[in-house]
Amino acid sequence: MSQAASGIELATSPGYLLKMASSALRSAMEDVLRPLGMTITHYSCLELLAQRPGLSNSELARGTFVTRQSMNVLLQALQREGLVSRPDQPASGRALPAELTDAGRRQLATASAAVRAVEVRMLSGMDDADAERLTHLLRSCVMALTTT
Repeated sequence: MSQAASGIELATSPGYLLKMASSALRSAMEDVLRPLGMTITHYSCLELLAQRPGLSNSELARGTFVTRQSMNVLLQALQREGLVSRPDQPASGRALPAELTDAGRRQLATASAAVRAVEVRMLSGMDDADAERLTHLLRSCVMALTTT
């Protein structure tokens, strides 16, 4: 079956182009984070904790698009590295809220600068209005697909 018969022209398919952009962005982010000893999930976890201290394992897992089990393994590693702290016992319930340490904030600052440089490169062919419009359009796509 040809592409034309399938009803989707890949060169102009928003979904396909978005997937290509996502893949290129992920690859570029991995390239700048790897020398820092970080993965995208590692970076995303630190970024989330900087913006919303005290998130639980489950909240971090949802925010970084990984399983709770994977996030628990990552949080334990980040604790051993001294980048994140969590109480030994939960204050209530079962959640152990996590927070960045000073070392975690320093590592995040370096990683954030590297990731921001990737984003600047990604948007380099756009003026400020186009970049703002892209952000708006991407939010609209997310909303359309996640609300029922």
